[in-house]
Amino acid sequence: MFFIISKILSFIIVPFFWILILLFWYLISKSKNNKRRIKITIIIIAILFSNDFIYREAIMRYQSKPTEITQEKTFSACILLGGISGYDKYGKGHWGEGSDRFIQTEKLYHQGIIQKIVLSGGSGNILEQGLKEADFMKEELIASGVKETDIIIENNSRNTFENAVFSKQLLDNKNIKGPYLLITSALHMPRSEKVFNKAGLNIVPYPCDYREFPEKFEWVRIIVPNIKRLSDWQYLIKEIIGLKVYQLTGKA
Repeated sequence: MFFIISKILSFIIVPFFWILILLFWYLISKSKNNKRRIKITIIIIAILFSNDFIYREAIMRYQSKPTEITQEKTFSACILLGGISGYDKYGKGHWGEGSDRFIQTEKLYHQGIIQKIVLSGGSGNILEQGLKEADFMKEELIASGVKETDIIIENNSRNTFENAVFSKQLLDNKNIKGPYLLITSALHMPRSEKVFNKAGLNIVPYPCDYREFPEKFEWVRIIVPNIKRLSDWQYLIKEIIGLKVYQLTGKA
């Protein structure tokens, strides 16, 4: 149920969706005062959530700061969270957003900083559960020169909480001691870090896949609307709500 709710939530938290609902309300409303208030609300949402400067500042304040790790520091294992690839209708795997997680994991392994790689990710589909993301990532790691014996598969998790619980079970069963390097997107790391700590895992966060990073200030970001931001906000809103829900339910 929690998994299904999260899928529905990812759709309704998009500011563009709010505007559509308000437009529908505007069309069916008979009151002139209501129409005026709805129109003002739509304009405010459109201005605020299409502002590139506001979006960038919000993302950069929330996402985790980079972690510097020297080659003298080693870890028994890293935990790579899924959500970065998927399968097409022919069953062929493809990389998507967030594949920098895979790149960083591969790099750290070949540098000798991590000895084992835990791939945590099952199926993100509600109905089709046959194809598991961790299986695709394993094939790609082997193709990049990672030893199969150094790869540990956890392909049943569907959300961050299950990532943590199932990974801990695997690591405990294999008697692999921490601390473990946790690799996920910088925007997802604040929630992930709290969930994994709550699950009893001794982790060191290694955020990557930064959505925004420091750039030279440009006035155009404040003045010119960026319509794409009306959908981009869903990622930050989802993380904030997800963290609050996990905290309220004792998962973080």
